[in-house]
Amino acid sequence: MTEAGNVLADLAAEGDALDAVVAELPSEAWATPTPAEGWTVAHQIGHLAWTDDVAVIAATDPDAFGKVMEQALADPEGLVDAGAVEMATLDPRELLARWREGRARLVPALAAVTAGSKLPWFGPPMSATSMATARLMETWAHGQDVVDALGVDRPATARLRNVAHIGVRARGFAYMINDLALPDSEPRVELTGPDGELWTWGPEDADQRVSGPALDFCLLVTRRRHRDDLAVAAVGGDADQWLDIAQAFAGPPGQGRAPRQGGTSGRGRVS
Repeated sequence: MTEAGNVLADLAAEGDALDAVVAELPSEAWATPTPAEGWTVAHQIGHLAWTDDVAVIAATDPDAFGKVMEQALADPEGLVDAGAVEMATLDPRELLARWREGRARLVPALAAVTAGSKLPWFGPPMSATSMATARLMETWAHGQDVVDALGVDRPATARLRNVAHIGVRARGFAYMINDLALPDSEPRVELTGPDGELWTWGPEDADQRVSGPALDFCLLVTRRRHRDDLAVAAVGGDADQWLDIAQAFAGPPGQGRAPRQGGTSGRGRVS
């Protein structure tokens, strides 16, 4: 299978995994507050449904996406929030059906994009593979909010490699959004996947280094856990600074999560 095919398969599987968590929830459980202030389980799924629908438009109708972009430029954060709010007002069964329909359209829409083509988006244009990776990251990250709210254990899978990859590749964006100069040196990133496999990025001989469990790194770059609660270690000042600002998603970083009360810090720093 091609790289694009692998990512699309992972995207479909990630959506199915979250679907299994919410599919049998009673209606009242969809109103459960999640760690994202003001957002319930319904808002989280509604946000995914709305964004998947917009991604389908980007892949299939650039002119229609241009109209969405005009709305986004007029109110960047409000448009996304409004989409989640509107979806969350639906009956949970209808919302679930809408999300499923969007997911079912998205994978073939991205698969049909001509190789080398770039899709319009709210940030820089991206390939279909990059779009699929971004949608997978968002599905996993908002899924984390859902399982945290419901108290559900979610096993880590090899699909996390996609989330980690976008977290590493978005390093420059993290510096830009925080008005910081990007260091010249590229760090070495070594993460241990759920099955024990080592995932690596960057030069082997780099002085700046980041290491730890892939799950912890993904929780860090999606800002679903505070750094002090994670076993992600940095060697070197530049690597240490990056871990404080790392994010895998577009837009402002937000406040992130507070350290867990009574938790043990997993932070590792070696200057």
